[in-house]
Amino acid sequence: MTCRYCGESAGWWRRNCASCRRLLAAFEENRGADFQSMMQIFRATGVAMETIEKFLEADPRGDGSVRDQIAADMTNDLMRALGNDTRQTAADVKRIRERGNWVNLDRRPTE
Repeated sequence: MTCRYCGESAGWWRRNCASCRRLLAAFEENRGADFQSMMQIFRATGVAMETIEKFLEADPRGDGSVRDQIAADMTNDLMRALGNDTRQTAADVKRIRERGNWVNLDRRPTE
C-alpha cells in the first residue's frame, strides 16, 4: 500500500509509512502548538523536510490538510483567548484558503 500522507510505500497492511507515522504521533502529542513549534517538533523527528512538506499538505480524509488543522487549532486558541467560543474546523480553513484572499477590502471574495 502507499502512504496516505506522502505517497511512499507503507508496507503490506499499513496505511502510513514509518516517517509519516512518526510525524502523525508528534502532531497528535503536541496538538494545539503554534506552527513554528510544530515545525521544530517535526524536524526533531529526523524526517526529511520534503516528507514533512508532503505530510503538511496531505488531506487523507478530505476535511482539511494537516496544515489546515494546525491553523484551525491556532485560530481556536486565539478566539478563546478573546472570549469567543466559536470553533473553526480544518474544513473551514480549507474552504477559506481555497476561496482566496480579499482583493478589495470593501468587498467579499467571490465564492
